[in-house]
Amino acid sequence: MKRTGHFSIIIFLSLLVFNSGFTQQSSQEVSSINRVGTTAATFLKIAAGARPIGMGGAYTALATDVMAVYWNPAGLSRIIGQGEAFFNHAEWLAETDYDVAAFSLNIGKFGAVALHVISFRTPEEIVRTIDSPEGTGQKWDANMISLGASYAINLTDRFSIGFTGKFIQETIFNVSAKGGAVDMGILYQTPLKGLTLGASITNFGSKMRLDGRDLYFNHDPLSEPGAVSEVPGEYRMEKHNLPLNLRFGLAYKAITTEDIQLLAVIDGSQPNDNSEHINSGMELGIRNILFLRTGYKSLFLEDSEQGLTFGAGLKYNIVGTSLKFDFGWADYGRLENVQFVTFSLRY
Repeated sequence: MKRTGHFSIIIFLSLLVFNSGFTQQSSQEVSSINRVGTTAATFLKIAAGARPIGMGGAYTALATDVMAVYWNPAGLSRIIGQGEAFFNHAEWLAETDYDVAAFSLNIGKFGAVALHVISFRTPEEIVRTIDSPEGTGQKWDANMISLGASYAINLTDRFSIGFTGKFIQETIFNVSAKGGAVDMGILYQTPLKGLTLGASITNFGSKMRLDGRDLYFNHDPLSEPGAVSEVPGEYRMEKHNLPLNLRFGLAYKAITTEDIQLLAVIDGSQPNDNSEHINSGMELGIRNILFLRTGYKSLFLEDSEQGLTFGAGLKYNIVGTSLKFDFGWADYGRLENVQFVTFSLRY
């Protein structure tokens, strides 16, 4: 057991070193030029789950439920029971819809597996052109989706590791882009009572490039009588990286009694298209039934519209199952606010 424990610590420290190196490199890249808006599939950056949102988006070390598929896949192996399922809905900014659904299954000493789907949709709009400013009779919309499968296992009684592979697709009217990515996470319950450490790398994968019939056109290269009047052409689209993100988090159970549970969490985040920032939050549980949450998102992030978050939750146990309803609210400054609603069932 000691060798396994030492091996776990080596993996954990190695990831931290990699995290530090990536942070320094990325900081140099964005120090003079802000790279906001330079990645594809940015819907993957929208946080999943009302509970994490209510706690300021700090969930890397606390992800011991099915929402770990988004935050830290290592937490899937720490789910108590046979597994868990959840559905999250948010009416996102500019009347868009964001939904996440996932379920996990505990397979005993072999670990745990999970499947998830993330969907982001825009409302339909009329297609307008210079020649038809009132509309061509067509309508367009945009849809983004991510399908993923996860696996996690406890290497020791304190150390867990997990992986997620996912397929990503963005579609805008008649053009689309496809890609693949992997997530990796670790979770370590320290000898200090109530303190857990977590780290994750998300969206490490291929570049994405739009392709489709809306990019094709006919071009007249000479515009002279008798010359070729139409030559097939195509707009050249660039490839873009996925929104790679490194997170390191701590979760501390400050109070754990039958009547009161108090959690404090903090995450450090390093995205490849922005600067480092910190998320933090707290959760007060009353008799493990009612939960009140608050947090602050994107602290130290330059020009951020994000800030305070709040949330609440109810938990009800029914003969071997646990039903939870969570609500999260996040301030987006001039963009107003966003509300998240999550239903989950642990079986």
